[in-house]
Amino acid sequence: MKNFIAVIFCLAFGLFVFAAGNGIEHTWFNQEKDGKILIYKEHGNYYGKIVWLKQPTENGKPRLDKNNPESELAKKPLLGTVVMKNFTQKNENEFVGGTIYDPKNGKTYSCKMTLKGNVVDVRGYIGIPAFGRTTVWTLAEN
Repeated sequence: MKNFIAVIFCLAFGLFVFAAGNGIEHTWFNQEKDGKILIYKEHGNYYGKIVWLKQPTENGKPRLDKNNPESELAKKPLLGTVVMKNFTQKNENEFVGGTIYDPKNGKTYSCKMTLKGNVVDVRGYIGIPAFGRTTVWTLAEN
């Protein structure tokens, strides 16, 4: 009987860990695999910040957010920059209503994310999603 209870506990715990690990709250490689973005939940919304860069320095100094149109932000390091803001969960796999900042051109776009197992489709757009571009991010952690 003790073994049966132990097996049930292990199965239940394993399912809990599996379910908890399949959400959007993870670290993801961008499509080019030159950066990692940590997606996290704060105050009921989802955000994403840069936590790793393949080339974190430029001329021996931290890479700056030099394309940011706000002069004060352009002087700050790119590492740690929040690039995704205010996403809400529409259903189990869709996250909508957020914005994504592209540090390569300094522009911010409306954005939606669709989780598909170990990848997430990140669609940035202006106006409506049909006028946008999708990049595929892959899970960076196990």
